[in-house]
Parts: sequence; C-alpha cells; structure tokens
Amino acid sequence: MPPGVCGRGGAGVIELSTPLGDEVLSLRAGDRVTLSGTVYTARDEAHLRMQEEGIPFDPSGAVVYHCGPIISDGVIIAAGPTTSARMNDLSGFLIRSGVRALIGKGGMSRGVAEQLRACGVYLAFTGGCAALAASHMSLKGVYYEDLGMAEAVWAIDLERLPLIVGIDSEGRDLFEEVSRKARMRFENMFGTEPGCAP
Repeated sequence: MPPGVCGRGGAGVIELSTPLGDEVLSLRAGDRVTLSGTVYTARDEAHLRMQEEGIPFDPSGAVVYHCGPIISDGVIIAAGPTTSARMNDLSGFLIRSGVRALIGKGGMSRGVAEQLRACGVYLAFTGGCAALAASHMSLKGVYYEDLGMAEAVWAIDLERLPLIVGIDSEGRDLFEEVSRKARMRFENMFGTEPGCAP
C-alpha cells in the first residue's frame, strides 16, 4: 500500500497509511479516518527508554500508539488505548524527531497541541474497545521486551483502524472544545463553575 492518503472511504472517511507525510496537515479535528500500516506502541517506560537510548524505529512519518497490548503466542488479543495525558511531558522529542501522529484516548495537553502545530495530529480511539482494535491488527515485532508486555514497544500492522482526529495540526482540540462547552452549559444552568460553591 503506498504511503500517505489512500483516498476517501464511505461516508467521508479518509483513508491513511504509514509512513505519514504532509497529508496529515490537511486533516481537521473531527475528521474520521482509517489508518493502515505499521504503528508502534509506547507508554511511559518506553518513552523514558527512548529518550535515554534513542528511538529504535525510524520516526520519520511514524505513528505512536499509547497502548499496552495483551499478546499471547504472537497474537494480539486486546489493544485498547492508554490515557494519553500520561505522556503529555514525554511526547515532544518524538514529534521533533518526525513522528506524525499519536494515537490514544482522552486527549492531550495544550502544550502537546502546540508541539503538533504544523507537524502532526492526535488521533483518538474509543476506550473500552480493545478487542475491536485487536481485530484490525497483526504483530510485526518488538523492542524493549525486557520492559514487559505492557511497556514494551510493539510494532503492529494495522488494517483500516477507525479513528477520529482529536487534535489537528492547526491546534484545534476537540477535547478542549467539549470541556469548554460543558463548563459553559454548567455555568448557564447553575450560575457557577463546576466544583465551586454557589
């Protein structure tokens, strides 16, 4: 499959494949995409190891998935996303090295949104759908296996994994917008911010 945008699927879904390039800069928060090709899982310990020892895969156009998969006999059983905010202070070096997309759940900080500006995107996958994610995946390889199953960097081949653009390369953040709208609605209903005494 050629790198980059493969076209538009049904109902306006944008089909992407790795390695990603400048095509991600045209994606907008809220766009529905599918992603095919190789991605690399990484959680806290893997990020720290990569900062110390270097990135073990080619980061140019790469996609990092915040995930600790369950793997048995070379088969991915479950691969749901980890809360991405855990990597807020650990992602900058990956983006600067050429990583074009981060995948996870729950969004990331304004600082990460600024680091992604003109460089890449954050793609959201629904939490609680670990088996669905695994059904779109096959195992390709592993780095840092000594960190254990959850923390190792697994190279995984995707086949049209469905995702939503949560943060785009212009800094628009769906998670931030939803939070702001919810706060405004709460204030309109109760005359105070959530968690504050009237």
